[in-house]
Amino acid sequence: MTGATVETAPKAVVTADDVSFAFGDRPVVDDVSLTIEPGTFLGLVGPNGSGKTTLVELMLGLRRPDSGQVRLFGTPAHEFDDGERVAYVAQHATKAAGRMPVTVREAVTMGRYPHRLIGRFSDSDRQAIDEALERVGLTELTERRVGRLSGGQRQRVFIARALAAQADLLVLDEPTVGVDAESRDAFYDLLRDLNATGITIVLIEHDIGVVTTHATEIACINRKLHFHGDPETFAETNALADAYGDGRAVLEHDH
Repeated sequence: MTGATVETAPKAVVTADDVSFAFGDRPVVDDVSLTIEPGTFLGLVGPNGSGKTTLVELMLGLRRPDSGQVRLFGTPAHEFDDGERVAYVAQHATKAAGRMPVTVREAVTMGRYPHRLIGRFSDSDRQAIDEALERVGLTELTERRVGRLSGGQRQRVFIARALAAQADLLVLDEPTVGVDAESRDAFYDLLRDLNATGITIVLIEHDIGVVTTHATEIACINRKLHFHGDPETFAETNALADAYGDGRAVLEHDH
């Protein structure tokens, strides 16, 4: 029809098709297929050594699969170069941040580097930084050294940096290890609020109760994908017990 507007659905954030990966002769991810649509809050669960972190690294193009294909925003993940759309907080990053010799504002400002004009920041850059700091409740701590913050506050620095970057995908690998329960609750409330604004979140978390409470989808993996779907259906299956291999589907949520 002449003059008609054709609306196309947004591309999936991540598409993994029959993906496998091994370290030498040790399979780590075996024939995994899943799709993460925009606006999803995906909780990725499974026992230690089950391939969760490796799967995330494959999703982000940090590793290439031995077989199968991963697409990130429609592009082969290892070719994806629109880095400001993705914010990745790796495992133990909060602990390592204790050695960062920068202030809170300086750390959050790093999120604007891909956007700034050569050599200087614009008013829109500074506004994005200020809004990100306010959003996570760090406005009063902007000049404090990151190393002097609590674990929960350091988490918020990483989130603020992602917000300043205006990332579409936020990936976190066990971000609350070693953080007290009160800070952990506040952190996940913040993630839920961010997801409600449309940011896609992928979270690796050992606390199954947190995942079933906050995530919109759950993927349960132990080398193979045992489940991918909504939390209500997950709770009705044996996927967790199957993945852990010992018949004990324990909810670790204690607050």
